[in-house]
Amino acid sequence: MLDLRPVLFVVGLLICAVGVAMIVPATMNWLEGEPAPEPFSIAAAFSIGVGGLFVLANRGTTLALTLRQAYVLTFLAWLAVPMVGALPLVFSELQLSYTDAFFETMSGVTTTGSTVLVGLDTMPHSILLWRSLLQWLGGVGIIVMAIAILPWLRSGGMQLFHAESSDRSDKPMPRLAAITTALCGAYVSASVACAVAYHWTGMSVFDAIAHAMTTLATGGYSTRDLSFFDYPASAQWVGTVFMIAGALPFLLYVRAVRGDWAILRDRQVQLMVLLLVAAVIVLTLWLHWHGGRPLDDAIRLAAFNAASVMTTTGYASDDFALWGPLAVGVFFYLMFIGGCTGSTSGAIKVFRFRVLFIVLRGYIFRRFMPHTIIDRRYDGRALSMDVVEGVMAFLAVYFLTVAVAALVLGGFGLDWLTALSGAVQAIGNVGPGLGPIIGPAGNFASLPDGAKWILAFAMLLGRLELFTVLVLLTPGFWRG
Repeated sequence: MLDLRPVLFVVGLLICAVGVAMIVPATMNWLEGEPAPEPFSIAAAFSIGVGGLFVLANRGTTLALTLRQAYVLTFLAWLAVPMVGALPLVFSELQLSYTDAFFETMSGVTTTGSTVLVGLDTMPHSILLWRSLLQWLGGVGIIVMAIAILPWLRSGGMQLFHAESSDRSDKPMPRLAAITTALCGAYVSASVACAVAYHWTGMSVFDAIAHAMTTLATGGYSTRDLSFFDYPASAQWVGTVFMIAGALPFLLYVRAVRGDWAILRDRQVQLMVLLLVAAVIVLTLWLHWHGGRPLDDAIRLAAFNAASVMTTTGYASDDFALWGPLAVGVFFYLMFIGGCTGSTSGAIKVFRFRVLFIVLRGYIFRRFMPHTIIDRRYDGRALSMDVVEGVMAFLAVYFLTVAVAALVLGGFGLDWLTALSGAVQAIGNVGPGLGPIIGPAGNFASLPDGAKWILAFAMLLGRLELFTVLVLLTPGFWRG
């Protein structure tokens, strides 16, 4: 029988932490003179109370988790946080249904960026701050999870960089606690730099801070309904730079601070930049020649929106769904790519495409040179069969999950473009889909409640890289 006491103890601590985090927007509400009772204070008291009960009921248990307990903890932690994080939106003046509040919060925590809210321009700052804070906390949680948990669960790309004797040199610090502290320091420092840069472009202090949190988290929540449509060109260039920064491996930032500039020669980073530059060139030429946009505007629009979609951030500075069929096709493919492993971005990630290319190249060589020994190496190290099998299995399950999710969404009456792009953006944690309903100028509010629950579950699946959740659906897991 699986002992869930240590799992529930940690989940209780996380729920308490969410309650404590609610004090920040509660303070914002108080400063703005919102009348009592204040929704964030009520939600905070409830969350701390419930989390405290979990902690007290399971105190005294050992925290040395087994592999099975780690799977359950990872899933429950990412489920519990949006469950309690949705409460302020239910209690607030918005009076959202729990379905809409949970969808919004799950989208925030997983840094997806899909939203059901309208009227952001006039919404209380406390709610806007809470949305940004959810994405910022979710972003740092993703980084820590990618480094500390996913390699152990063998469910993510970071397993290649697992701290084994053969690759200890890739760890900039020997202890996981030190690595986690350094990662959080890099994350906070980059967020501050982003906020300062945004404010320099003319954003208000509040908008700069809110957008900095969602930019580094590659989350995409904005304080305006039109996202970056109305912000100056300089703000869009700042957003482009820091969206790319959020999609790079944060471990490489730590190494750069220590004098090792591996970020400049990392093949995964180089491939990501190459793919992004190629997409920007194609979109720029298309906008300039086909759309008649001035060249400087075309470059800016192409760079910002391509970076936003590829890094799975989800901002928009123009309705790219109206750019024409070629542009829509480019953005659809960018939804699958994502950034680097060990970053805040979602989707498949460049790491897996590199491994796929290495495997395909070897397979093609074997077709005409069957006796040749193929040396499959990733950045100078031999690719183990465990990594290759993991990547191939992930790709197969990823596309299968997209297909199934799209079919289910179609069952709720959504047109094929909305259903397919909705499935892709949810599992890839991208944010906007395609088409007039959920495109960059659209919103998810009009979708049926059932479709919102399916999309919320798809966001969780994508953020936990599929297998962390799917393994829990295997009967043999619970039989031990």
